[in-house]
Amino acid sequence: MGAVGARAALSRRGALGVALAAALSGQACVWSVPLATTPSADPTPSADPSLYAVGWTQTGIASWYGEPFHGRTTAAGNTYDMDAISAAHQTIPFGTRIRVDNLDNGRSIDLDVTDRGPFVAGRILDLSRGAARELEMIGPGTARVRITVIGTATPVSARGGCVVVQVASFRERRNAEAKRQEVVRGGFEASIEPYENMYRVVAGPFADEPAAGRARDTLGGFMRRC
Repeated sequence: MGAVGARAALSRRGALGVALAAALSGQACVWSVPLATTPSADPTPSADPSLYAVGWTQTGIASWYGEPFHGRTTAAGNTYDMDAISAAHQTIPFGTRIRVDNLDNGRSIDLDVTDRGPFVAGRILDLSRGAARELEMIGPGTARVRITVIGTATPVSARGGCVVVQVASFRERRNAEAKRQEVVRGGFEASIEPYENMYRVVAGPFADEPAAGRARDTLGGFMRRC
């Protein structure tokens, strides 16, 4: 093959290589995991709740999620409020009370798991912006944390009994009161439950699970025993 023919062959191979690289790059863009945390409204199956007894711990990297997800429906069915105090974990049952210690600065906060995530490799917890603010990790975006289960989710039985729907949790009582009034305007009885350093907004009580379930479908949140 002459010099011209050789250069032409190399050119064709080069063009094919560029096209192949571009195609693979396009596929990679589809398959790659985004760098931003992306809590999902699609619930993933929880592991056996018995695995998350009081005292269970996990250590790793936490991040926080805010504006793009504010107002969307969480995996637990409630409306995500980025300024409320909550967290997303991939498998801890909804309603489980956890303590999160920021190992970078010594701050800690207690909150409920209400969503699923994060879906970024190497991260174990996604915090609401309100929770991240309390842990002083807004600026860094991530922090080394230790999760400790301090209260387990109370199972709800279909056999009847007093059931409430926990709609949201807030650090500030005025925010909880605003949410309570919103629930009342929707036609439901609602109250505020002080719990440690938080204020829980609950709807009900309801006589049984079906009645509570209908309220949950309207209000979001999750059911638990009174």
